[in-house]
Amino acid sequence: MYNLRLKELRVERNLSQSEVAKNIGIARQTYNHYEVKENIIPLKHLINLSNYYQVSIDYILGFNNTLNYGNKMKSKVDLVISGERLKDFRKENKLTQEKLAMILNTFHTVIVDYEHGKNLIATPFLYTICKKYNISADYLLGRIDNPKYLDK
Repeated sequence: MYNLRLKELRVERNLSQSEVAKNIGIARQTYNHYEVKENIIPLKHLINLSNYYQVSIDYILGFNNTLNYGNKMKSKVDLVISGERLKDFRKENKLTQEKLAMILNTFHTVIVDYEHGKNLIATPFLYTICKKYNISADYLLGRIDNPKYLDK
């Protein structure tokens, strides 16, 4: 599953799970489940952790070794930009909404809602797209403009 670097980030900073959990507004047990990979981390919490540790989502997910993208990395996700980027990605890869829904094992309407900026993309779907197509999660979410694709 995910190659989360949460424990590594926490230990490097001499923080307890309780301290991290408190700072991002979740229970310590919830954070522990993320750290030991027992639960899928919701994207909202992944974004909060990225901001807290001041690292990229790409780094947390183990997609690359770039800690952060500097001043150009936004702390928030704009649903409209994220939706547009998902749509552009889909078209660049010649995928219909139906085909992408099949790849992600979800419904066509879910993709429509993401592309219209109605919902934040689910973490497993973001992970699958980024891993399969080598595209940056931070880029897809509109947190950075470059790099679009991940270093190999």
